[in-house]
Amino acid sequence: MTTLVASTRNYFAELWRAWNNFWFTPTDPATLALIRLLAGGMMLYTHFIWSFDLAGFIGRDGYTPVEMLKSMPGREVTVWSIFDWIGPNWLLWTVHILALCVFACLFLGLFSRVSAVLAYLLAVSYVHRVTPGAFYGLDKANCMMAMYLMLGPCGARYSLDRLWRLRRGDASEPAPSTAANVAIRLLQLHLCVVYFFSALAKIEGNTWRVGTAMWWAAANYEYQSLPLTWMADWPFLIAFFTHLTVFWELSYAFLVWNRFTRPWMIWTAVAVHGGIAMFMGMITFGLAMIFANFSFLKPETVRRWVDPVASRVSLALVGKRVG
Repeated sequence: MTTLVASTRNYFAELWRAWNNFWFTPTDPATLALIRLLAGGMMLYTHFIWSFDLAGFIGRDGYTPVEMLKSMPGREVTVWSIFDWIGPNWLLWTVHILALCVFACLFLGLFSRVSAVLAYLLAVSYVHRVTPGAFYGLDKANCMMAMYLMLGPCGARYSLDRLWRLRRGDASEPAPSTAANVAIRLLQLHLCVVYFFSALAKIEGNTWRVGTAMWWAAANYEYQSLPLTWMADWPFLIAFFTHLTVFWELSYAFLVWNRFTRPWMIWTAVAVHGGIAMFMGMITFGLAMIFANFSFLKPETVRRWVDPVASRVSLALVGKRVG
């Protein structure tokens, strides 16, 4: 009996240590900084696009007037947007330009922690203002990444903040950060939840169960950027890709944590979202989801890829290499 009690205690003690190591082990902020660079650039671009018809999409009396949105059930309690209180077009444009400056600061890593918080609040404001007329997966991916960027030192590397510290003579390496690890872990878990429930929703659809969903996507001219109707001659290929997509999404949450199966999950994610970007015209959504999957890259891998470029930029701007 004593042995059983001791074994049980040791098991839970080991489980507790594993839990703490998973969440609270300080890590190099390189991965978080890379996601800030990529996601910040994506948010800057996608919100700049609103400028081509700002009053129509964001204006108080645009395609979905604010008063109409306020009358929707639940919106007055659960949804908020800074644009709900903006009336004149000159003020709308002023706020929009300031928002683009915030997204640019996040992209460049200038006042990164403040920029990350403001970028998240602004991204949510844009999303809630254009709902339900223009709310897509890209907007969700932007908000997802912005939410976790504000939790950690996303400007510790590959940023103007870092260059400014070098210029002042502070050449010390960014310290490993618990906050960076927490931010990355939350983003990783969020991705697992997204894919898992996306797979469950697909399983409920008849076309996914019988293996024809990929064909209906390929034959949809609204999204087709490259001709895919040749797939009609290859029904086996259509069924294979359809079931592979469901299997990958369903197993992602379980296999992406294992170091042997993780590369397969990540490369499949690149292939799936890259295919969506290339063949279905949803370039920004495909890239945003690939960027989010980069959260599973080890900081050493990120530094091996990005540090040589960052060192050249640093040397050109401040005369010092980033170590």
